Amino acid sequence: MPRNGCANCCPMWSGCWMKRPPEDRPPDEAGSVLRRPRAAPRLSPAVARLAVAVTVVAAGAAAAGAVPGVAQSVGSPLYMYAVTALLSIGLYSSAHGISREVTKDLRTVVLAVTVGVLLKAVLIGGVMYLSWPRPESLLLGVAVAQIDPLSVAALIGSSRMSERAKNLLLAWASFDDPITALLTVYFSAMLLGGRGGVGAYLTTTWGNALLAGVVLLGWAVARWAAARYDWPVLHDPPTRRITGVAVLLAALVVAVQQFLVLGIALIGLFLRPGIERALGRVLSAAFLVAAFALGMLLPGGVEPVRGALLGVAAYAAQVVVGGLIPARGLTGVERVYLALGQQNGITAIMLALALLPGVPDAVAMIAPAVLTVNLLHLIANTLWERLDTAGQERMAERITQVRVGAKR
Repeated sequence: MPRNGCANCCPMWSGCWMKRPPEDRPPDEAGSVLRRPRAAPRLSPAVARLAVAVTVVAAGAAAAGAVPGVAQSVGSPLYMYAVTALLSIGLYSSAHGISREVTKDLRTVVLAVTVGVLLKAVLIGGVMYLSWPRPESLLLGVAVAQIDPLSVAALIGSSRMSERAKNLLLAWASFDDPITALLTVYFSAMLLGGRGGVGAYLTTTWGNALLAGVVLLGWAVARWAAARYDWPVLHDPPTRRITGVAVLLAALVVAVQQFLVLGIALIGLFLRPGIERALGRVLSAAFLVAAFALGMLLPGGVEPVRGALLGVAAYAAQVVVGGLIPARGLTGVERVYLALGQQNGITAIMLALALLPGVPDAVAMIAPAVLTVNLLHLIANTLWERLDTAGQERMAERITQVRVGAKR
C-alpha cells in the first residue's frame, strides 16, 4: 500500500500502526523494529581538517632533519618571496569570497574589522605582555587576531547558524584577513625598527592603492571597449576567463616583488574571472605547503605554554569582541555562534613565517597557538550546538503539547 495518500483512501488509517512512533510499531519477521536505518557516523569536518593540518605539520618536522640548512634560509630573498606569494594567494581568496550579501551588514563588518581587530590585538597582546614583556607581544596578538576564512568556509555548511549569521561570519573573516596582515607588517616595521619607518608605511600604502587602481582602471576600460567595439576577448566566457587569469597573475607577480599584499586583496574584490574551483584547490595546496613549511621550522624550538596562552587569549578576545559588536536582527543564539567563531589557519601560519626573521620565537609560539584556538573552537562549538539542539527539541515538544492541548 502506498504511504502517500493513505489518510485519503484507507478506512483503517485512524488506527494504523504506521502513524505510531518507531519504537511502538510491531516487529517484522526478523524481530527487529521497522524504522529507517541510521546513517553511519561521519568524521566531523572540523576534526578532519585539524587532523590533516597536524599530520602535515608533523611530516614537515620529520622532514626537517633530511633537509639541512632550512633554518639558515629564513630571511633570504627567496624565503620572503615564497612567503609573500602564499600570503597573497590567501588574501586574494579571502577578498574573492566576500559575498554581495555583506551590504546588509556592512556597518557591523566595518566595526568588526577595524575597532574589533584592534581591540582583539590589544587584548591578546596585553595578556601576552604579562608573561612575555616584549614589544613583540603586540605583533603576536595581531598575527592570531584574524578569523581564517578558509576554515570558516569549510566548516560553515554543517553549522546550525542562520544564513545571515553565516554570511556575516564569512564576511568578517574575509575582511579581517588583509587588515591583520597589513597591521602585522606595519607594526613589525615600527616596533622592531624596520627599514623606512613611517616613510616606508606611506610608500607601501600608496603602492597598494596604485596597484589596485591600475588593475581596476585597466579592467574597466577593457570591458567598456569590448562592449563598445564588440571585441570577443571579454565576451566569450573561456576567453574572458583566460584574460582575467593573465591579468591576475601579472598583478600577483608585482605584488610579490614589491610586497603589496593589500593591493592583491583589493583586486580580489572586483577581479573575479570565474575560477572558484581552481582557486579553492590552489588555496588548499597553499595551506598544505604553509603547514609543511611551519613543521620544518619547528625543530628550532616550541613554546607550548606561551603558545597555548596565546591561543586561549585569542579565542577569549573573540568571545569578548563578538559579544560587543552590534549586530541588529541577530538572535541571542546567533550572537553566541559569532562569539565562538574564532579560527586560525593559513593567514596565521603565513604571518608566523613572515615574522620569523624579526621575531625568532614567532613560529615557536604561533604554531601551538593555532592548534589551541582550533581545539577550543571544536570543543566550544560542539558543546554549544548540543545545547542549542536540545533547546530546540524542548521548544518543539512544548509547541506540540500546546497544539495537542488546544485540539482537545
